Amino acid sequence: MSIMTRSLRAALLGCALLSPLAAAQAEPLSLAVSAPPASIDPHYYTLTPSIQLSAHMFEPLTQRDENARVRPALAESWKLVDDTTWEFKLRPGVKFHNGADFTAEDVAFTLKRVPWVQSPSSFAVYTRAITDVQVVDAYTVRFKTAAPYPLLPNDLANVFMVSRGIGENTPSADFNSGKAAIGTGPFKFVSYEPNNRVEMARNETYWGEKPAWDKVQYRIITNSGARVAALLSGDVAMIDNVPTADVAKIRNNDKVTVAEGTSLRLIFLGLDVFRDGPTPDVRGPNGEELTKNPLQDKRVREALSIAINRPAIVQRIMENVAVPAGQFMPEGSFGYNPAIPVPKFDADRAKKLLAEAGYPNGLSITLRGPNDRYINDSQVQQVIAQMWARIGIKTQVEATPLATLIGRLNRFDASAYMLGWSNSTGEPSTSLRAVMGTRAQGGGGSLGLSNYGRYVNPEMDALAEKALSTLDDKTREKMMQDAMKMAMDDVAIIPLHTQKSVWATRRGLTYTPRLDEQTLAAEVRPAR
Repeated sequence: MSIMTRSLRAALLGCALLSPLAAAQAEPLSLAVSAPPASIDPHYYTLTPSIQLSAHMFEPLTQRDENARVRPALAESWKLVDDTTWEFKLRPGVKFHNGADFTAEDVAFTLKRVPWVQSPSSFAVYTRAITDVQVVDAYTVRFKTAAPYPLLPNDLANVFMVSRGIGENTPSADFNSGKAAIGTGPFKFVSYEPNNRVEMARNETYWGEKPAWDKVQYRIITNSGARVAALLSGDVAMIDNVPTADVAKIRNNDKVTVAEGTSLRLIFLGLDVFRDGPTPDVRGPNGEELTKNPLQDKRVREALSIAINRPAIVQRIMENVAVPAGQFMPEGSFGYNPAIPVPKFDADRAKKLLAEAGYPNGLSITLRGPNDRYINDSQVQQVIAQMWARIGIKTQVEATPLATLIGRLNRFDASAYMLGWSNSTGEPSTSLRAVMGTRAQGGGGSLGLSNYGRYVNPEMDALAEKALSTLDDKTREKMMQDAMKMAMDDVAIIPLHTQKSVWATRRGLTYTPRLDEQTLAAEVRPAR
């Protein structure tokens, strides 16, 4: 056998023995997600589609694993120095995508930037407890809080670090163009086409485990049918939010693998409980104007809630890719309160409550919600409208793109709306603070930033605030459970169901379901 023949045979044998990981590295990973990010700027909007994209290119000091448990990221460790001082030790040797070292100065810069960014829903809700940032040395930073605050490591998992080298007052547009999109994450920014795709390349100097993919095509395909078709045709290798109607079909396809798990996302209805006078989308049963807001009456809110048959929605519309809910946290999670029941469907009692509140002939209402964000979102709204009609609530549904809906909600130009909220910290503080916390007059502060119904409950606020300064986990959990019960007893919002998350990948790839619903390219791996 000649030397050339032996060399050729060795080369062929080497190719044959290439691992799936090595083979995967030779091609990009193309995945399709159902909702577009609002920006490349990791501090622009506390919206899951934006957060999960940010997690590809940027990193926080701490991060959550697939079970929402906090683990080290850019910080190797953290501890309480005293009741109001947290000390974080940074991971040495980490570099930004431009080669600059990551240090405590970048942490201080990031914490200063977060509240400055003009945002529809600010990340300042996760930094508000910090009163001072102290740079001890290049790899040690201390955070001072006004009171004991045990959730700081949880909160900081939502704050992505950026390089101080981008300079102060950097607008979000500079991130979208790539100029300021400099992180430490497993992938680097390549290009961004809003509502279409983001191109990324592997960070070859990444400090952690290298992703299996040298390039990622992160596509936005909001249409469910088109997303499934892209997977089945081989146009993409992974999709999120598999439509409920297609789950069974995809399970039986030998070219596809399904991953499914419960999420932390509650789908709920918000109501305008703030206005004393007329509210824009509620009128009398014949369309006549009202002089006061019926939604301020708890009896009306309760009637709207118990007129909804949650199990029927889960079974018939969601096809069991959801769980009926009566509170923000799912069963088994930190802060879940077993004393809060799922509201029981009772149309007769709902009619009596309306009559007691002074509306025996019902009302007319417009229910607003997204048609491009949550699983079967527009269908759920239509079914709720039918259920409300049975108790005399004539309901018109206005389902629009989420961006349009949020614009309306930020103007407080809605009376009843459907949204989703994920307590991605793994406990209920963000829903208590952001969704139901009393919104400051004039929009100042960070409480109530997603409280578009402007619900006010000072007693709940005080208990939630006290919980946030309680270092003992059991005591803090009890306080949060009690605060949640106060809000649910008052029908602050109308919980509907907790979504399950369903992903589908090309056979030969694996993905571990995440409670936070995030779709992360670095965690897509070739099957072994």
